[in-house]
Amino acid sequence: MPRGDLFPEIGPYETGYLPLSSGHTMYWEQAGNPRGQPVLFLHGGPGAGAGAVHRRFFDPAHWRIVVFDQRGAGRSRPLGSLTANTTPDLVADIEILRRHLGIEHWLLFGGSWGSTLALAYAQSHPDRVGGCVLRGVFLGRRSEVDWFLHGMATVFPDAHARFVGFLPQSERGDVLGSYMRRLNDPDPAVHGPAACAWSVYEGTCSTLLPSPDTVAAFSQDRSALGLARIEAHYFVHDLFLPPEGLLGRMDRIAHLPAEIVQGRYDMVCPATTAFELQAAWRNARLTIIPDAGHSALETGVRRALVAAVERFRHGR
Repeated sequence: MPRGDLFPEIGPYETGYLPLSSGHTMYWEQAGNPRGQPVLFLHGGPGAGAGAVHRRFFDPAHWRIVVFDQRGAGRSRPLGSLTANTTPDLVADIEILRRHLGIEHWLLFGGSWGSTLALAYAQSHPDRVGGCVLRGVFLGRRSEVDWFLHGMATVFPDAHARFVGFLPQSERGDVLGSYMRRLNDPDPAVHGPAACAWSVYEGTCSTLLPSPDTVAAFSQDRSALGLARIEAHYFVHDLFLPPEGLLGRMDRIAHLPAEIVQGRYDMVCPATTAFELQAAWRNARLTIIPDAGHSALETGVRRALVAAVERFRHGR
């Protein structure tokens, strides 16, 4: 996929590992301009981890780009650990990282679960946030989880059939619980294939048109385990969000500016959720991409995300 509309590839100028609570260690990195405007990239999943391409949404001459892997994800350790792995834990981890790097305020950039975590963090620490760029909005409600587990069969019946068909017939009445048991089995011969089946399902449904590269990236053993195990864990526990949900706390960040980018044909996080968020956020601008699904790397989505970041650079 040509990605000339992203900024050129760039390596980090600093990397590190930061000890957290309950035996977790966070991988983090900084790229771009060390004296630039700070921006924090929040990866999806939960559990997907961040990659080199995620630095490329930001002009490295202007932005101090901070990227990290959330608990149990990517290069953080231990991989796939569910111990003390909740949304409040992740919010606290972001604050630990902010203080460690000596940053006062930062722009938040997150898609899918990254948008959920961005909202949760901003609502907990609005004084530390200069604004948000969000993509493929996910608010973590039970209806959204049910859509992922069952509703996507409306558009991707073949992918959903493979996802459910991985389980024995007797266990298909509780898809989430059945996957959760396999994903937490200590035997790699059990949790490995389950993680691959879960992740391939998500990857298959993430783009408007079939993308073998996307599916291949989702199916890699290490990536699949972190994504599937942690995602199922969060789904079982209603994403560890407050009873009133994220929309119930929008008064805390009503004053913050936001850019929301949403693929019209996003089947993982349907556009209706982005519309609901924009309606509850007077300072949010919503951009609908007419020919895109869920992936941040689809042409229209990535161009709109870069443009949204540039608007923040220039004061919107």
